[in-house]
Amino acid sequence: MRGTVAAALPLSASDTVLDIGCGVGYYLGTLAQAAGCAGSGVDLSVAAIDTAARRYPSCLWVVANADRFLPYANHSCSAAICITARMNAPEIHRVLQPGGRLLVAIPAPDDLIELRGTGRDRIARTQAMFATDFAFAGHSRATASAELDQQAVEDVLHAIYRPLQPQAPQVQRVTFSLDLLLFHSL
Repeated sequence: MRGTVAAALPLSASDTVLDIGCGVGYYLGTLAQAAGCAGSGVDLSVAAIDTAARRYPSCLWVVANADRFLPYANHSCSAAICITARMNAPEIHRVLQPGGRLLVAIPAPDDLIELRGTGRDRIARTQAMFATDFAFAGHSRATASAELDQQAVEDVLHAIYRPLQPQAPQVQRVTFSLDLLLFHSL
């Protein structure tokens, strides 16, 4: 899905991108490498930041609680991504330049449908969260599926914060689906 994220948020070498809730840095690391832009990621997990720093040494990786405060100067970023992470709209607005772009990825209703059943549509709620300081610029959906064995299914279940259906089969096709929302900072 990285290609879809890159298409939803085109970057250039002049961009400074912040990944909020970056985890192990996959999205920011690969996007920054492809565009040649500066990148910085923030996550609460020391282990995740350590992994990101080892995998993508050209980016800056910071351990911080983005729910409270982003340790970046006002208007220091031209773009930000928030991929299935918690969102602090006022802090994101503070660090983005006027007109800066924000890509938010939220689970689509059919994300992991085989493991947890049909989910909620979160688009309207997310748009409302950002309505004060951001203009909504567009929506797209990225969907993929994969055949997973029991260990991979268990790994997915440990990584999500949502309920699951009982008794996942030994091997199954699993749907991964994200709604990608693009905003511009006002």
